[in-house]
Amino acid sequence: MSETVHNVNAEELARFGKLASRWWDPDGESRPLHDLNPARVAWIAERVVLPGARVADIGCGGGILSEALARGGARVTAIDLAAPLIDTAQLHLHESGLQVDYRLCSSHELAMREPNAFDAVCCMELIEHVPDPAALITDLAALAKPGGRIFLSTLNRTPTAFALAIVGAEYVTRLLPRGTHHYAQFLKPSEVAALLRKAGLELEELAGLAYNPLTRKASIVSRVDVNYLVCARKPT
Repeated sequence: MSETVHNVNAEELARFGKLASRWWDPDGESRPLHDLNPARVAWIAERVVLPGARVADIGCGGGILSEALARGGARVTAIDLAAPLIDTAQLHLHESGLQVDYRLCSSHELAMREPNAFDAVCCMELIEHVPDPAALITDLAALAKPGGRIFLSTLNRTPTAFALAIVGAEYVTRLLPRGTHHYAQFLKPSEVAALLRKAGLELEELAGLAYNPLTRKASIVSRVDVNYLVCARKPT
């Protein structure tokens, strides 16, 4: 199928696919994902009862969030369009002993196959990498059950985010490979809120996600000028 149908940029897909072999190395290129994960999972778990919940992880990469959700008792379906990352995620299940249903497919394909199927839909650090953010949110809305919740994380389009997420993380500290982010694709909370409303979703909460690269700790904060989390609800 075409890139347009999949809502994916081939260069972005290849860039992340190259990281597959070291995805689970906490000191490798995916280090920030490992460090941010505990705070993200705790925030989600405060808003959804994970044990027994059916949860979709959209753009799952090598499965860092997917496994954490499964460890919390959720029944997780996780998808990505980078085949090397899905292979890595599936292989890591042999080490963790957890159960995650990994699939190589797009959000649109999953929404067509399983509409209104999930208690929670998670989409972390993906929306700023796709050509059509509105189409992605439409898919997330279609996947959630009535009353279900959608969780997003992304980067705000502010000078502070540019300084920290691009200049700092990619060029100074080299926490991320150069070219990981493109400032023009960052989304302001007001823009995300408008896309949620257009998809028929209700914005419930915004929260900032602060990260200290020296201590490798992440925390939930009120400021949303860099990395932020979104919780939305699908009306019943």
